[in-house]
Amino acid sequence: MSLPLRRPSRDPDRPVPAQPRGPSGRGRRTGLRAAVLGLAALAALGVAEPPAVGPQGLGDRLFPTLGNTGYDVTSYDVSLDYSGHNDRPMNATTEITARATDELDHLNLDFAHGAVRSVKIGGLAARYEQHGEDLVLTPAFHISQGQELKIAIEHTSNPGGKRNGGWIRTHDGLAMANQADAAHRVFPCNDHPSDKALFTFHITAPQQLTAVANGLPLRPGTRAGRRTWTYRTDHPMATELAQVSIGKSSVLLRHGPHGLPLRDVVPTADRAALAPWLAKTRDHVAWMERKVGPYPFEAYGVLIANARTGFELETQTLSLFEKALFTTHQLPNWYVESVMVHELAHQWFGDSVSPRRWSDVWLNEAHATWYEALYAQEKGDHRRASLETRMRRAYEQSDGWRAEGGPPAAPKAPDPGEKISIFRPVVYDGSALVLYALRQKIGPAAFDRIEREWVSRHRDGVAGTGDFVQLSSQVAGEDLTAFFQGWLYGERTPPMPGRPQWQPRKGGDKPGANGAAPGHGAKGAAPTPGGPKGNAAQHRKPA
Repeated sequence: MSLPLRRPSRDPDRPVPAQPRGPSGRGRRTGLRAAVLGLAALAALGVAEPPAVGPQGLGDRLFPTLGNTGYDVTSYDVSLDYSGHNDRPMNATTEITARATDELDHLNLDFAHGAVRSVKIGGLAARYEQHGEDLVLTPAFHISQGQELKIAIEHTSNPGGKRNGGWIRTHDGLAMANQADAAHRVFPCNDHPSDKALFTFHITAPQQLTAVANGLPLRPGTRAGRRTWTYRTDHPMATELAQVSIGKSSVLLRHGPHGLPLRDVVPTADRAALAPWLAKTRDHVAWMERKVGPYPFEAYGVLIANARTGFELETQTLSLFEKALFTTHQLPNWYVESVMVHELAHQWFGDSVSPRRWSDVWLNEAHATWYEALYAQEKGDHRRASLETRMRRAYEQSDGWRAEGGPPAAPKAPDPGEKISIFRPVVYDGSALVLYALRQKIGPAAFDRIEREWVSRHRDGVAGTGDFVQLSSQVAGEDLTAFFQGWLYGERTPPMPGRPQWQPRKGGDKPGANGAAPGHGAKGAAPTPGGPKGNAAQHRKPA
């Protein structure tokens, strides 16, 4: 759910010119004058009044009902009251500060899997209706364009029931996994990556538990055997990247490059066993900074959850990992570290620079896979961790991946009931292959300049495929539109520059060959260098 600015008006499956950064309209809108004139016209024609507004969405090609128009959220303040039972609804309050980008007499939020108790807008009670996964709010007053909105919603947040993202029940508590379309299963929000905002979390839990969230901690408070933990982000964040963890955890503090606060959160019982892995984060951050520039946020850390998720996830400043990734003792150290680097790389690619729409998710995963593969090549053995070998194998399978999941920048819609199924092999190694082809065409020096300029130019913002095409053309000194058209949107994989001997496998490859389709994020690193990503929960050995 991290996208750059707002929905472009052009064809979402084709490159578009870069748009200037800055806010644009989002939310559900009904201009008052337009509504009055429209109803008058209908009455004159004897036509019935239109039904009440329901779900509308931003029109994202992959998640059409996700997000809202008419307003920009600037901040969220989310309070959660956890009883100690991870299968019971929590009492919660979400306060949203937003600015109207249109004239509004109602607005929509995304919210599901919880009960709303009251809504106030501007301190006054507002009407609310649930329409599917949309919460439609009608304030007691008309909202003018440019007006600041203060929305307060009392609701429940329910970790129980059938899961399709949102809360994850761990062995001793809870954690969050909101990608791709699930933050609104935790709290009301404008649940689209194009609307980034600052976050504050207040988590009240029993004294014996530890609560953590994105950003930096403020002073905890106590009351009657319970403790309230408060965390705040210094940088805007997409809703899909929110993280709250509650459990019997230890928080380990150290410093990274330039004094960067490093905060790792692990099950207390496993603290000693996991310590050697956590000690590697400082060097990982330094390695990434040498590749693309300064780390973009106020802190970083690893959250290791005692749960089976099937993926790892780049939640902002605090990446989520399964404990089993580090405790199976069947994987080479360099392989496990490359998965850690994958999620770290997302802090630049996907978190700081968020996708404009979900079809731009290839920009997130191509880059995270690219730096995962580079790290593996540098730290692993030459036979199993060669970038060249991995990319050649990806090229051989690329036609099959495109047939199964669509081309990198126009992925097929998710399978019914499986929102994270958009994370198919073509989004991982199939998209990293696009970066390899770009480097082959323009040379390593120009490629490295693009990488650094991309994360610098769009830091804390949103950007899409058209922006990347434009920047690449600018740095390379030539129009690369036709080059990217074939590599990003073609049904068949174009010839690889400088590698005429590389040939796609005849008839493509069967979906899932060389490993299952990825669960999500690094969400499963490649089971074999050059093969599609496997499910991280399986922890397959590299070949």
